[in-house]
Amino acid sequence: MIRRALPGDVAALDAFLATHAETSMFLRSNIAAHGLGDSGHRLATTVHIWSERGAIRAVFGRTRRGDVICQAQGAPAEAFHAYAEIIAPLPVTVISGPPEQTAALISALGLGDAAFRLNQVEPLYRLDLARLPDCTDVIRPPGPQDASLLADWFFDYGVDIKATAADEPARQAARERADYCITKGSLRLLIDQGRPVAMSDFNAEVADLVQLGGVFVPRALRNAARGRRVVHAQLREAQDRGIRTAVLFANNPAAARAYEALGFEHIGGYRVAVLRVPQTARTHA
Repeated sequence: MIRRALPGDVAALDAFLATHAETSMFLRSNIAAHGLGDSGHRLATTVHIWSERGAIRAVFGRTRRGDVICQAQGAPAEAFHAYAEIIAPLPVTVISGPPEQTAALISALGLGDAAFRLNQVEPLYRLDLARLPDCTDVIRPPGPQDASLLADWFFDYGVDIKATAADEPARQAARERADYCITKGSLRLLIDQGRPVAMSDFNAEVADLVQLGGVFVPRALRNAARGRRVVHAQLREAQDRGIRTAVLFANNPAAARAYEALGFEHIGGYRVAVLRVPQTARTHA
Protein backbone atom coordinates (compact mmCIF):
# COMPACT_ATOMS: atom_id res chain seq x y z
CA MET A 1 0.00 0.00 0.00
CA ILE A 2 1.03 3.60 -0.49
CA ARG A 3 0.33 6.48 1.87
CA ARG A 4 1.62 9.91 2.74
CA ALA A 5 4.33 9.93 5.40
CA LEU A 6 3.41 11.41 8.78
CA PRO A 7 5.62 13.05 11.43
CA GLY A 8 5.69 9.79 13.36
CA ASP A 9 7.35 8.10 10.37
CA VAL A 10 10.46 10.29 10.33
CA ALA A 11 12.70 7.97 12.36
CA ALA A 12 11.72 4.88 10.35
CA LEU A 13 12.09 6.83 7.11
CA ASP A 14 15.61 7.91 7.96
CA ALA A 15 16.58 4.41 9.04
CA PHE A 16 15.37 3.01 5.71
CA LEU A 17 17.05 5.73 3.65
CA ALA A 18 20.30 5.40 5.61
CA THR A 19 20.65 1.84 4.28
CA HIS A 20 20.95 3.44 0.81
CA ALA A 21 22.87 6.47 2.04
CA GLU A 22 24.79 7.39 -1.11
CA THR A 23 21.66 7.62 -3.28
CA SER A 24 19.31 9.03 -0.64
CA MET A 25 21.06 12.30 0.19
CA PHE A 26 18.41 14.58 -1.33
CA LEU A 27 15.54 12.83 0.41
CA ARG A 28 17.28 12.60 3.78
CA SER A 29 18.55 16.17 3.84
CA ASN A 30 15.24 17.64 2.65
CA ILE A 31 13.32 15.77 5.34
CA ALA A 32 15.86 16.69 8.02
CA ALA A 33 15.86 20.38 7.08
CA HIS A 34 12.24 20.98 6.08
CA GLY A 35 10.09 18.20 7.50
CA LEU A 36 7.50 16.36 5.44
CA GLY A 37 6.32 19.01 3.02
CA ASP A 38 4.42 21.39 5.27
CA SER A 39 6.82 24.35 5.12
CA GLY A 40 6.91 26.95 2.37
CA HIS A 41 10.54 26.28 1.43
CA ARG A 42 11.13 25.31 -2.20
CA LEU A 43 12.82 22.08 -1.07
CA ALA A 44 10.07 21.10 1.36
CA THR A 45 9.25 17.55 0.29
CA THR A 46 5.94 15.74 0.41
CA VAL A 47 6.86 12.11 1.03
CA HIS A 48 4.92 8.93 0.27
CA ILE A 49 5.76 5.48 1.59
CA TRP A 50 5.09 2.10 -0.02
CA SER A 51 5.05 -0.54 2.69
CA GLU A 52 4.55 -4.28 2.79
CA ARG A 53 3.68 -6.14 6.01
CA GLY A 54 4.44 -3.02 8.01
CA ALA A 55 7.94 -2.52 6.57
CA ILE A 56 8.96 0.36 4.30
CA ARG A 57 9.84 -0.91 0.83
CA ALA A 58 9.94 2.34 -1.15
CA VAL A 59 10.01 6.08 -0.56
CA PHE A 60 8.95 8.74 -3.05
CA GLY A 61 9.17 12.50 -2.59
CA ARG A 62 8.17 15.65 -4.48
CA THR A 63 9.51 19.08 -3.53
CA ARG A 64 7.44 22.22 -3.76
CA ARG A 65 9.33 23.24 -6.91
CA GLY A 66 8.50 19.91 -8.59
CA ASP A 67 11.62 17.78 -8.11
CA VAL A 68 10.62 14.12 -7.77
CA ILE A 69 13.02 11.75 -6.00
CA CYS A 70 12.75 8.03 -5.31
CA GLN A 71 14.43 5.31 -3.28
CA ALA A 72 12.69 2.08 -4.16
CA GLN A 73 15.16 -0.76 -4.59
CA GLY A 74 13.30 -4.01 -5.16
CA ALA A 75 9.85 -2.41 -5.02
CA PRO A 76 7.18 -3.89 -7.32
CA ALA A 77 5.98 -2.06 -10.43
CA GLU A 78 2.67 -1.35 -8.75
CA ALA A 79 4.46 0.91 -6.25
CA PHE A 80 5.71 3.19 -9.04
CA HIS A 81 2.28 3.26 -10.71
CA ALA A 82 0.55 4.00 -7.42
CA TYR A 83 2.83 6.97 -6.79
CA ALA A 84 2.41 8.19 -10.37
CA GLU A 85 -1.36 8.27 -9.86
CA ILE A 86 -0.96 10.30 -6.65
CA ILE A 87 1.14 13.04 -8.25
CA ALA A 88 -0.60 12.94 -11.64
CA PRO A 89 -2.21 16.40 -11.20
CA LEU A 90 1.07 18.06 -10.12
CA PRO A 91 3.80 19.46 -12.37
CA VAL A 92 7.15 17.70 -12.41
CA THR A 93 10.40 19.51 -13.26
CA VAL A 94 13.15 16.99 -12.43
CA ILE A 95 13.20 13.26 -11.67
CA SER A 96 16.22 11.79 -9.89
CA GLY A 97 17.35 8.69 -8.08
CA PRO A 98 18.99 5.32 -8.69
CA PRO A 99 19.00 4.62 -12.45
CA GLU A 100 16.68 1.63 -12.78
CA GLN A 101 14.23 2.99 -10.22
CA THR A 102 13.95 6.38 -11.91
CA ALA A 103 13.50 4.68 -15.27
CA ALA A 104 10.57 2.74 -13.80
CA LEU A 105 9.09 5.93 -12.36
CA ILE A 106 9.45 7.83 -15.65
CA SER A 107 7.65 4.98 -17.39
CA ALA A 108 4.88 4.98 -14.78
CA LEU A 109 4.47 8.74 -15.23
CA GLY A 110 4.04 8.22 -18.98
CA LEU A 111 6.81 10.64 -19.94
CA GLY A 112 8.61 9.88 -23.20
CA ASP A 113 12.17 10.72 -24.18
CA ALA A 114 11.10 13.87 -26.04
CA ALA A 115 9.84 15.40 -22.78
CA PHE A 116 13.36 15.71 -21.37
CA ARG A 117 16.08 18.27 -21.97
CA LEU A 118 18.49 16.01 -20.08
CA ASN A 119 18.15 12.38 -19.05
CA GLN A 120 21.41 10.72 -18.14
CA VAL A 121 23.01 8.44 -15.59
CA GLU A 122 25.95 10.16 -13.95
CA PRO A 123 28.76 8.18 -12.29
CA LEU A 124 28.40 8.20 -8.50
CA TYR A 125 31.56 8.56 -6.40
CA ARG A 126 32.29 8.19 -2.70
CA LEU A 127 35.22 9.27 -0.51
CA ASP A 128 36.17 8.59 3.11
CA LEU A 129 37.52 12.01 4.13
CA ALA A 130 40.17 10.37 6.32
CA ARG A 131 42.00 9.71 3.05
CA LEU A 132 42.26 13.39 2.12
CA PRO A 133 45.77 14.89 2.06
CA ASP A 134 46.52 18.30 3.54
CA CYS A 135 45.45 21.41 1.62
CA THR A 136 46.83 24.95 1.54
CA ASP A 137 44.38 26.54 -0.92
CA VAL A 138 42.29 29.50 0.20
CA ILE A 139 38.50 29.39 -0.03
CA ARG A 140 35.75 31.64 1.29
CA PRO A 141 31.94 31.88 1.19
CA PRO A 142 30.49 34.34 -1.33
CA GLY A 143 29.16 37.74 -0.31
CA PRO A 144 26.79 40.22 -1.93
CA GLN A 145 29.70 41.60 -3.97
CA ASP A 146 29.91 38.21 -5.73
CA ALA A 147 26.27 38.07 -6.84
CA SER A 148 26.84 39.12 -10.45
CA LEU A 149 29.81 36.80 -10.88
CA LEU A 150 27.89 33.86 -9.40
CA ALA A 151 24.89 34.54 -11.64
CA ASP A 152 27.13 34.33 -14.71
CA TRP A 153 28.77 31.16 -13.43
CA PHE A 154 25.46 29.45 -12.64
CA PHE A 155 24.13 30.35 -16.09
CA ASP A 156 27.21 28.90 -17.80
CA TYR A 157 27.10 25.84 -15.52
CA GLY A 158 23.48 25.10 -16.47
CA VAL A 159 24.24 25.44 -20.17
CA ASP A 160 27.38 23.30 -19.89
CA ILE A 161 25.54 20.36 -18.32
CA LYS A 162 22.48 20.85 -20.57
CA ALA A 163 20.21 21.38 -17.57
CA THR A 164 18.98 24.76 -18.86
CA ALA A 165 18.51 26.53 -22.16
CA ALA A 166 20.60 29.59 -22.99
CA ASP A 167 17.74 32.04 -22.64
CA GLU A 168 16.54 34.89 -20.43
CA PRO A 169 14.49 32.66 -18.07
CA ALA A 170 17.68 30.67 -17.44
CA ARG A 171 19.58 33.89 -16.70
CA GLN A 172 16.91 34.96 -14.23
CA ALA A 173 17.02 31.53 -12.57
CA ALA A 174 20.81 31.86 -12.33
CA ARG A 175 20.47 35.24 -10.61
CA GLU A 176 17.99 33.78 -8.14
CA ARG A 177 20.24 30.81 -7.46
CA ALA A 178 23.19 33.14 -6.85
CA ASP A 179 21.19 35.13 -4.28
CA TYR A 180 20.01 31.91 -2.63
CA CYS A 181 23.52 30.46 -2.39
CA ILE A 182 24.90 33.64 -0.84
CA THR A 183 22.39 33.34 1.99
CA LYS A 184 22.51 29.51 2.22
CA GLY A 185 26.12 29.58 3.28
CA SER A 186 27.52 26.28 2.00
CA LEU A 187 29.02 27.43 -1.32
CA ARG A 188 32.76 28.12 -1.40
CA LEU A 189 34.91 30.13 -3.80
CA LEU A 190 38.51 29.23 -4.55
CA ILE A 191 40.64 32.38 -4.30
CA ASP A 192 43.74 32.75 -6.47
CA GLN A 193 45.72 36.01 -6.46
CA GLY A 194 42.84 37.73 -4.71
CA ARG A 195 40.04 36.74 -7.09
CA PRO A 196 37.51 33.89 -7.29
CA VAL A 197 38.51 31.30 -9.88
CA ALA A 198 36.24 28.31 -9.12
CA MET A 199 33.33 27.26 -6.92
CA SER A 200 31.88 24.21 -5.25
CA ASP A 201 28.88 23.62 -3.01
CA PHE A 202 27.14 21.02 -0.91
CA ASN A 203 23.82 20.02 -2.47
CA ALA A 204 22.89 18.02 0.60
CA GLU A 205 24.15 17.32 4.09
CA VAL A 206 22.87 14.89 6.69
CA ALA A 207 24.52 13.36 9.76
CA ASP A 208 28.22 13.06 8.87
CA LEU A 209 27.75 12.89 5.08
CA VAL A 210 27.83 15.61 2.44
CA GLN A 211 26.95 15.55 -1.24
CA LEU A 212 29.01 17.85 -3.44
CA GLY A 213 27.50 19.70 -6.37
CA GLY A 214 27.77 22.87 -8.39
CA VAL A 215 31.50 22.44 -9.01
CA PHE A 216 32.38 24.97 -11.69
CA VAL A 217 35.44 26.58 -13.25
CA PRO A 218 35.00 29.36 -15.84
CA ARG A 219 35.90 28.20 -19.35
CA ALA A 220 38.93 30.50 -19.62
CA LEU A 221 40.40 29.10 -16.39
CA ARG A 222 39.99 25.38 -16.98
CA ASN A 223 42.66 22.68 -17.31
CA ALA A 224 44.63 23.92 -14.29
CA ALA A 225 43.18 21.62 -11.57
CA ARG A 226 41.06 24.42 -10.08
CA GLY A 227 37.96 22.24 -9.84
CA ARG A 228 39.85 19.58 -7.91
CA ARG A 229 41.45 22.21 -5.68
CA VAL A 230 38.20 23.89 -4.64
CA VAL A 231 36.61 20.51 -3.87
CA HIS A 232 39.66 19.45 -1.87
CA ALA A 233 39.66 22.64 0.19
CA GLN A 234 35.95 22.54 0.90
CA LEU A 235 36.10 18.91 1.97
CA ARG A 236 38.96 19.59 4.36
CA GLU A 237 36.92 22.42 5.86
CA ALA A 238 33.97 20.04 6.25
CA GLN A 239 36.18 17.37 7.79
CA ASP A 240 37.29 19.84 10.43
CA ARG A 241 33.69 20.16 11.61
CA GLY A 242 33.01 16.41 11.74
CA ILE A 243 32.00 15.33 8.24
CA ARG A 244 33.38 11.87 7.50
CA THR A 245 32.08 10.91 4.04
CA ALA A 246 31.44 12.72 0.75
CA VAL A 247 29.55 11.63 -2.36
CA LEU A 248 29.18 13.33 -5.73
CA PHE A 249 28.15 12.84 -9.34
CA ALA A 250 30.66 13.36 -12.16
CA ASN A 251 29.02 14.79 -15.28
CA ASN A 252 32.03 14.46 -17.60
CA PRO A 253 35.23 12.37 -17.89
CA ALA A 254 37.54 15.27 -16.97
CA ALA A 255 35.63 15.83 -13.72
CA ALA A 256 35.72 12.12 -12.97
CA ARG A 257 39.51 12.06 -13.36
CA ALA A 258 39.86 15.05 -11.04
CA TYR A 259 37.74 13.41 -8.35
CA GLU A 260 39.60 10.12 -8.68
CA ALA A 261 42.85 12.03 -8.14
CA LEU A 262 41.48 13.07 -4.74
CA GLY A 263 40.69 9.46 -3.84
CA PHE A 264 37.00 9.25 -4.80
CA GLU A 265 35.89 5.74 -5.77
CA HIS A 266 33.26 4.95 -8.41
CA ILE A 267 30.44 3.08 -6.64
CA GLY A 268 27.52 3.22 -9.09
CA GLY A 269 25.31 5.70 -10.89
CA TYR A 270 22.56 8.25 -10.31
CA ARG A 271 20.02 9.40 -12.88
CA VAL A 272 19.17 13.07 -13.35
CA ALA A 273 16.29 13.72 -15.75
CA VAL A 274 15.35 17.36 -16.42
CA LEU A 275 12.11 18.07 -18.27
CA ARG A 276 12.05 20.71 -21.02
CA VAL A 277 9.09 22.35 -19.31
CA PRO A 278 7.20 21.32 -16.15
CA GLN A 279 4.75 18.56 -17.03
CA THR A 280 2.06 16.53 -15.34
CA ALA A 281 1.95 12.75 -15.57
CA ARG A 282 0.27 10.94 -18.43
CA THR A 283 -0.80 7.93 -16.46
CA HIS A 284 -3.74 7.15 -18.73
CA ALA A 285 -2.06 7.96 -22.04
